[in-house]
Amino acid sequence: MKPLQVVGRTEEAPLHFDERGPHAGVKVFDDYRADIDVDCDVLVVGSGPAGAVVAKELAEAGRDVLLLEEGPPMGKKDFILEAGEAMQRVLREGGTRATRGNMFIPTMQANALGGGSLINSAICARAPDWVWDKWHHQTGVELDATEMAPHFERVEKFLFVGPTPQDVQGERNLRFKKGCDALGISSEPTWRNVKGCKGSGECFTGCRNGAKKSTDVSYVPAAIRAGARVYTSVRAERIVVSGRRVVSVHGHVVQPMTGVESHAVRIRPKTVVLAAGCMQTPVILQKSEVMADNAWVGKRLLLHPGLAVMALYEDAIDPWEGATQGFHSLHYLREGIKLEVLWSPPAVLAARLPGLGRDYQSHLTRYDRMAPFDVIIAADRSFGQVKAKRKGWDPDISFDFHPDDVKLIQRGLGILSDISWASGAKAILPGLHGVPEQIDSKAESEILRTMTLRGSDTIAAANHAFGTTRMAKSASQGVVDEDGRCHGMDNLFISDTGIFASSPAVNPMLTVMALADRVAQKLIARG
Repeated sequence: MKPLQVVGRTEEAPLHFDERGPHAGVKVFDDYRADIDVDCDVLVVGSGPAGAVVAKELAEAGRDVLLLEEGPPMGKKDFILEAGEAMQRVLREGGTRATRGNMFIPTMQANALGGGSLINSAICARAPDWVWDKWHHQTGVELDATEMAPHFERVEKFLFVGPTPQDVQGERNLRFKKGCDALGISSEPTWRNVKGCKGSGECFTGCRNGAKKSTDVSYVPAAIRAGARVYTSVRAERIVVSGRRVVSVHGHVVQPMTGVESHAVRIRPKTVVLAAGCMQTPVILQKSEVMADNAWVGKRLLLHPGLAVMALYEDAIDPWEGATQGFHSLHYLREGIKLEVLWSPPAVLAARLPGLGRDYQSHLTRYDRMAPFDVIIAADRSFGQVKAKRKGWDPDISFDFHPDDVKLIQRGLGILSDISWASGAKAILPGLHGVPEQIDSKAESEILRTMTLRGSDTIAAANHAFGTTRMAKSASQGVVDEDGRCHGMDNLFISDTGIFASSPAVNPMLTVMALADRVAQKLIARG
């Protein structure tokens, strides 16, 4: 079998679909020779953190599982450090996806086997106990930490989740810890789903060391061993319903990167689990006109907006060395503030450096002395929505950043500034409109607290997204019930971050995987 040559790609950087490795048994674009017309017990749409969990658990329980993924599998040989091409290969809309609304906020979702787990920082943080109380208050959901604990434990054990060890932290992470310690702010190594991490800082572009246990190399192979079929480059597009039941799902085989359609797809499942992500699942429902009478489909989109400051040190710290995000602080989590260390490809970080010409060039020459620290917030007063466009399959995303949440993120920036100075920084680059490009003293940095900050003054991003098909006790308050079953439907379930009733306060991956484990166990119990 020849490797797929995608239209517009270069011969120098092909995708190595014929060198399957841990993806053995996964069907890829070149494998399809005719239209797909199949039956199955359970169809799972989406192979990211939630969908892969559901597929593995149900396959091991003896169900005939078919797992669909719109994107291709990406092996270690497909991971490259050049950020532009890496984003085009893995991210939806080539990494250019953003919200409209009262400001521009980039947001990145993966389109590959493993979904977001392939290119995130592997952070595995449990939603704090009080989050479940908030969900109950907002939508009547009756979940609590005691009920969720065994599901968290199952996922953590399977993924080798544990704290980032000292020997792969690197100076960038240790400087953050130093600053927190000096200020009496609690911090801790991030818990991550890795085994044998070398601290290469390449999580964003894919782990070439194979240490990150993304679902494409963990849950998906386990599902295949249990008998699941895994079809990549297949886009689920429309759900056909008769009464309260899904009778078929239709779509197309699509070429990786280009999205060019080839063979038609028709699947007749006994049960459907949508795990396409909180941006794509509402689009499928809306295009299918399924649950058209439910007012919550695509509504109440929630994000974790984030901002970063760049701490500049007198001596080199080689920030590219060390775990991508090896330390964080949950000290202010109750307020809605999470503080972290950050790393991403130098080209991505360089895009936010100030100056032009020689001034900009001078910043690049100091890259080895810089450490980015970031804040993300649970923006519980800021909402958006996801709508299907008339043409195509990319969502129309809107989001309004509430002024009170802008104040919250500004508070986080002030704390990051304090951490930077306490860690030994000689200057910081705040990356905000209306303040100096470089701040050279702690006294000067007080402007970060005292200025009137607008959302549009920031270079915010938000890659954590939730809530567009939220879990609720009744259809009047949400889209799915506590088991993940869509209100008013007998065999249609959702298992992705869309079912979150509010922000989980921390990185969402572990929480959505624990919820997916719970959805799977409920389905198994149904027989």
